[in-house]
Amino acid sequence: MLGDQILQLLKQEIPQIEYERYIRQLRYDEEASRSDIAHFYAPNPLVARWVKTRYGEKIAHLFEVKTGVKPQVVVEVQNRVKSASVAKGSEYSESTAAKPASKSTILNPSYTFESFVVGSSNQFAYTAALRVAEKPGEQYNPLFIYGGAGLGKTHLLHAIGNFNLQRGRQVIFTSLEQFMNQFTHHLRNHTMDRFRDKFRSCDILLLDDIQFLSRKEETQKELFHTFNELHGAGKQIVMTSDQHPKKIAGLEERLRSRFEWGLIVDIQPPELETKIAIIKKKCELNGIHIDNDIVNYIAAKMGNNIREIEGIIIQLNAYANMMNQAITMEFAKNVIKNQLKERSENITIDDIVKVVSKELNVKPSEIKSKSRARKIVEARRIVIFLARSLTPNSMPSLAQYFGMKDHTAVSHAMKKIHEIMDKDETFKAKIEELSHKITSISVE
Repeated sequence: MLGDQILQLLKQEIPQIEYERYIRQLRYDEEASRSDIAHFYAPNPLVARWVKTRYGEKIAHLFEVKTGVKPQVVVEVQNRVKSASVAKGSEYSESTAAKPASKSTILNPSYTFESFVVGSSNQFAYTAALRVAEKPGEQYNPLFIYGGAGLGKTHLLHAIGNFNLQRGRQVIFTSLEQFMNQFTHHLRNHTMDRFRDKFRSCDILLLDDIQFLSRKEETQKELFHTFNELHGAGKQIVMTSDQHPKKIAGLEERLRSRFEWGLIVDIQPPELETKIAIIKKKCELNGIHIDNDIVNYIAAKMGNNIREIEGIIIQLNAYANMMNQAITMEFAKNVIKNQLKERSENITIDDIVKVVSKELNVKPSEIKSKSRARKIVEARRIVIFLARSLTPNSMPSLAQYFGMKDHTAVSHAMKKIHEIMDKDETFKAKIEELSHKITSISVE
């Protein structure tokens, strides 16, 4: 079978231990798979999530190399799959198995409104998505959600889909890339009637990563007519993008205006408290226990991409299981050191000065000056501490940056910040918040 051939190709490109522990346990479902969807079963949630997070994109690429079409890779838990009478050409998630009248592309059943952690950075988007899910086609149509990678846009799309599948509505979730691939396939094979019947007969159309429409003229034309058909029939359309529709280059004005008919909401990077809550929720959903100090460390040190953070959590748990070791702070630091090193290489001292000066209400020039004013000295020490923690800069290079005589002054500044942090939890929290803001800038 094609899926088995792909896994054998993958075997040649990954460590043997990872193939034996995870990939070898996958089972390819030829019947449920199509050119645009590759369906695998895993024996448990850990293997399913680990494979999807670490090798989902690689598996999709190998399919593309082999067939010319890059599919959505779906990895489900074997014992969660229920038998159901499935209509030809339709796929069902666990939540819809009891309702064979509903059709959709594969949705992740764990992406629900209940599993979405709400904070000030995503409150508006969450509320809008919930309203749309409860009354599709009645308000906010279309709903356009935009924001950076890994902030929860796709989660909200799946949540809307899962909510309505349970109510027997016909839902289609697709990435823009998959939409284009299917469009090209049916156009080439003169079967556009099947394509249009699929995308224009649903109750809710969920389109992910709409920014890839840029300069795709034929696809834009087809989507324009699909949009008109659905909207005219009172069907709900929800889209996500990494940017506001006004900023998507090469987008036809008539299509851009359609996107702006309804409600446009954004998701901002999560503040530290929300990020900590998200990590704890992901641990809970994955059945992984991590101490609070390690959760706080991951939240402060990693960026805002929640998918990336979830991958780190699963990786920590997988390595701990393989090595039969508890997840301690030292163990966690060792596992994620490569990611932190890569991230730190993108952070400059100027980045740190910019954030600290803004947060502490001092000028960047003052931090770099010889001023001995208490507020400025503290800000300078914080910059030195963060630069030493978040960048590869040595103490001599920091001394040179600040015009100090030698590295002993840098060492003294580091010592003072450590002393304050040991005594003052509020100050320590402020340092962690600053660290979070700086690492967030590095991935935007």
